[in-house]
Amino acid sequence: MENNENLNVSTALLACGESVPGLREPKYAPGAEVAEPEREAYSADPSDRSISSLSSSFSSMFHPLSSSSSSSRGSVLSLSPPLPPSVELSAIMTDTRLTLDVYLGGAAALPLVWGYDPDHLRGIKYLRLGSEDKPGLDAALDVLPHMTGLHSLTIRGHRFYDSRGDPLPGLLTGLPDSTSNLSHLKHVDLSFNQLTFMPSCLLQLPVLSTLLLCHNHMSALPPDLGQLSSLTYLSLMGNKLVSVPPSVGQLKALQRLDVSHNVLQQLPDEIGFLGELVKLELSHNKLKQLPDSMGSLVSLRELVIYSNEFRVIPKCLNELPLLTMDVRDNPLGKPPTPPPLPPVPDHPKIQKLHLGSNKHSFFVSSAGRHVFLPGGAELTFPPGCLMTTTKFTWGEKRPNRKWVWLEEHDILLSRPLELCPHGVTFLKPVEVCVPYHRTKRGEVVLRTFDGQTWSTLPTELRRGSEEHCCYPGGRPARLACSFVSHFSWFMAVSRPVRDTCSVTPAGALLVSSSNPGIKLHFPPDATAQTRTITLQVLQVSEFEVQALCGDPQARVSPLLCLSQTPVSQFLQPVKVQIPLPPGISGHEADVSQLHVLHGDPAAQTWTDITSQVSLYVTHLYAIFYITHFSWYWLWYTTQRCVSGVVRKVYQRLKQFKVQFLVLQRKTDPAQVLLQCLPANKMEGRVQSLSEQYDGPHPSDLCDLLEGEQFFAGFERGLDIVTDRPDCVEGRLCFVFYSSLKNVKEVYVCSAQGQKGPVRGQVSFYRGEIPSNLPEEVAKRRKGLDTQWLATLPLRLPALNSDNSFNLEELQYPPLNLGDPESGYLTEANLLSISLQIGRDWRVIGINLGLSYEELDRIQYKHRDNLGALVLDMLFHWARGQRNAGPGSVSRLVAAMTESGRTDLAEEIEDIVSLGRRKYTESLKRVGLEAESSSVGEAQQ
Repeated sequence: MENNENLNVSTALLACGESVPGLREPKYAPGAEVAEPEREAYSADPSDRSISSLSSSFSSMFHPLSSSSSSSRGSVLSLSPPLPPSVELSAIMTDTRLTLDVYLGGAAALPLVWGYDPDHLRGIKYLRLGSEDKPGLDAALDVLPHMTGLHSLTIRGHRFYDSRGDPLPGLLTGLPDSTSNLSHLKHVDLSFNQLTFMPSCLLQLPVLSTLLLCHNHMSALPPDLGQLSSLTYLSLMGNKLVSVPPSVGQLKALQRLDVSHNVLQQLPDEIGFLGELVKLELSHNKLKQLPDSMGSLVSLRELVIYSNEFRVIPKCLNELPLLTMDVRDNPLGKPPTPPPLPPVPDHPKIQKLHLGSNKHSFFVSSAGRHVFLPGGAELTFPPGCLMTTTKFTWGEKRPNRKWVWLEEHDILLSRPLELCPHGVTFLKPVEVCVPYHRTKRGEVVLRTFDGQTWSTLPTELRRGSEEHCCYPGGRPARLACSFVSHFSWFMAVSRPVRDTCSVTPAGALLVSSSNPGIKLHFPPDATAQTRTITLQVLQVSEFEVQALCGDPQARVSPLLCLSQTPVSQFLQPVKVQIPLPPGISGHEADVSQLHVLHGDPAAQTWTDITSQVSLYVTHLYAIFYITHFSWYWLWYTTQRCVSGVVRKVYQRLKQFKVQFLVLQRKTDPAQVLLQCLPANKMEGRVQSLSEQYDGPHPSDLCDLLEGEQFFAGFERGLDIVTDRPDCVEGRLCFVFYSSLKNVKEVYVCSAQGQKGPVRGQVSFYRGEIPSNLPEEVAKRRKGLDTQWLATLPLRLPALNSDNSFNLEELQYPPLNLGDPESGYLTEANLLSISLQIGRDWRVIGINLGLSYEELDRIQYKHRDNLGALVLDMLFHWARGQRNAGPGSVSRLVAAMTESGRTDLAEEIEDIVSLGRRKYTESLKRVGLEAESSSVGEAQQ
């Protein structure tokens, strides 16, 4: 029985993502029945005979085409909704187990299964429910008390993530009182929910041995907690407990107690009565001392008290020679905290200075100054930071690669800000605040350049002053702020969140702040010297990976970026815990399709190291061991050449889908705006510019890297002034940064010797090949032709006698649709048809194949003129048919019919029929009909 209880404790710990000393977590073999600790613990239970007696009816449930199934049930249970249509009952239920926490909202399926086969559910021993869907959870709780055969119950939150990568909270607030009827329950896990108290029904479970209530909102425990006499493991970490009741001393069988991450200030003396206690976790509380009775805990082997307020090691622990302790982050040996000093009177407010856009210098005296720069930046000089009055200058640099340093996965959020003079040293730190563009991923940090290298500064984020908004009536700018001792270059950058810790020979634990399920366990003696460890986690879109690798079954865990200082291999393997990919359960997954990939950032390669890292899985996590740090990525895929697939996917994930825009100012066609933006930002940008600019649609999608250089060339009779500093060999130079505008405006003119209107174009080309591109991508970017990205037309009208442009030439040219043989419509015919379309224009445009984005842009452009709107839609489609081959008129007729405008379809057919008859008559008149017929027969 002792072994069974240990296995049960191990299972509970694995559910919380922790390990048990001396117990090995189960390893699931691919394609085989899962050897589950909970099932092994109760394999000798006599109730198994009743479950096996249901095997015949249960098998018919999974084979609905058999005669027994058709006679007993007559139909197959549908679980959709709430589960996906492809999920069958056999995928979530076995003889003794029902798993409903793998699919979002899966708890709602429990009433369906109960209504289908209540007798079988009464024999289920292991039940898992998600708690993120409140209606589905409430319905499941109504069924729960009837499942009297349950041995293990898990109702957890944080099983799924939202679009930003944040875990969905559990919504469980309590259990039905009738849950106390589940007299066989030995394991209960209600972690990551909204419990404010321990459900009283739990105290009535006579054989409950494992209870996990982690990460809830409980501030107190019931005074009769001691009724749980069979309890061996109790976890209350991550709550708001201020005390532990004295009745805890009645838990005579308790082997492990975890009350870490609470607000405990003391423990009751009765805790010394826990004679079987092996491990006690008290970290991250406010404890200053321990009761002397703890000297009686002769079975205690591990005591975790780090991150408390102990100034001395409690003497009572000296009586336990076999005890190991973790006492990090305590003020050991430090004197008591002195009383707070009386408040210091505030300094008089320092003078404020608002600079205009044309003023790039200012003076600061020893009295200090608060300087507001154009664009939102702020500088705060405290009193006494300077001895004498000093002149300072500022300027924003173009974000080219000379002034920008980005690490892997970094995003530039601001233009580099230069503050001069560089050599001045301040007597007190000066606060520099740089405005930055909003980002949805990673953390924002401020970087500075000392003339030779870039470094990252400790950064605080805040909003700017209300009186210094960038736009009238707008919100203050977002600021990245840091204190500096001298001036140089500064810029704001977004990077994956970094978690760091120091690892000593005693070992350590590092938990990711962005995903608490990711942990690094450093065993004792893993290093002979103290090391600084850095962990970064990069969330990756599952749908994007599936599209890139062509495997709809592919799933990936977050990408881990691990680094250390100094760089050397560890003396002992480091344990890495990472959540399984979304939708993958350790009990059901084919482990042969799980792959651990090691990335080399220098060589840009990925290697499958699954066989080298001792990979095994629990229900929620994958665990493996490493001895050196780099990039690690867990994949679940059916493809064979995993390393090659991952390398290509990783490179594509670093690239941005962008579009190019070329627009002319309506009042001055020579003024041209060029811009490159990520595709998801282009539609809003076009709408905002449509009042003042006009031009062709944005280009097709292209791929660019953050910080990649590209050029715009003016061709086919167009020219620009080439003495600009950003003009290289006649082309305009850009550097792409996804969060910046990447926009320039230039004046174009006709090339020398060009007269009249110019039908030119602007082509975009890649710059030099980035050094970090893989070989197969670099090959496609060599040579002038293959450096081409996109081309957009640009028309320049002719000049009038008064040297101004003839703007009428920018109107649509005469446009005829189709050809005389298959069907022909003149521009006059199209104008006549457009006058009759009216408010059906949008459905007709959809049936013509125009995208919603194109229709929305046309509607916004002509929102006050229905006639111009219809005309623009029809002629926009007709211009696209010039190179579409014959049959364009037939497509127009079909679109009118599908849109319910058979009147216009019949009118177009009459026009085409009349035109075709006239065309035939004209051939007869010139004697070409017979000739054309003979030529057609010869070709046949």
